[in-house]
Amino acid sequence: MAGGQERVLRQRIRSVRSTRKITKAMELIAAAQIPRSTARIVANRPYRLGMQRVVLEAALGDPEGAKNLLSLPEKVDRATVVVLTGDRGLSGAYNNASLRAGERLIAKLISDGAQAQLITVGKKAGSYFRYRGIEVEANFVGFVDRPTYSDAQEIASQLIGPFLAGETQQVLLVSTRYLSAGSQAVEVEQLLPLVVPELPVSDEPPALQGYTEFEPEVEKLLTTLMPRALESEIFTALLEGAASFHTSQQRAMAAATDNADELGQTLTRVMNRARQDSITTEIMEIVGGAEALRSGK
Repeated sequence: MAGGQERVLRQRIRSVRSTRKITKAMELIAAAQIPRSTARIVANRPYRLGMQRVVLEAALGDPEGAKNLLSLPEKVDRATVVVLTGDRGLSGAYNNASLRAGERLIAKLISDGAQAQLITVGKKAGSYFRYRGIEVEANFVGFVDRPTYSDAQEIASQLIGPFLAGETQQVLLVSTRYLSAGSQAVEVEQLLPLVVPELPVSDEPPALQGYTEFEPEVEKLLTTLMPRALESEIFTALLEGAASFHTSQQRAMAAATDNADELGQTLTRVMNRARQDSITTEIMEIVGGAEALRSGK
């Protein structure tokens, strides 16, 4: 009986060690991807800030002309929700946090009387909502780990047309923002209408620095800039999502590796105890047999 238990424990230890090799390799791969992802976020920041500055100057230069494209209706009847997750799991709470936030947002829009259209980015989001019977208008997959600007353009093209045509009044994005190596947070961001960057609070409305002349007029200019600004915001979200995914996966795989080490040590101790029990039993049987032979003589 002890010998059979020992064989089972040996098999479990081999399985745990094999799993540990996989989790350790995934941890190292994710750790190598984190610096690249954060470097891309830093490199993209000047373009995003420049685009926001142009939108801000247009809004300040002609508030009435910008009102049609930058203001939100008092009551939203049709909204589009974009949920950003990863293509793969084994990343801790990264996917689940975004999925639950997206599900809550859709439920809130419906409870407020709005029609909610869903667009997902990442395999996990598409399969999650389809399993729950929620219709997915479009699903983008295959690039979440290492997104490119063309991927952001593809997603933006799916959103800008219905918005300009009046088919949807608001576009909301649920994604994970990369705040630091130790902090990532799920946020809901309004993509359309474009959000004017927050200004410092003061008694006097802020004035433009220098002189800005808009050609063509602000409304036409914003209509032209809107797809570019939308692409910039989506690309930023993709970059921060990728960095958050790699960070979450590195932490999850490090924890799994530590658990595998601990489980392997525990099973090794149990196996050694079982082996000692088996040896003791065999010795007792030999001693008992020898005593029986002496008694017989």
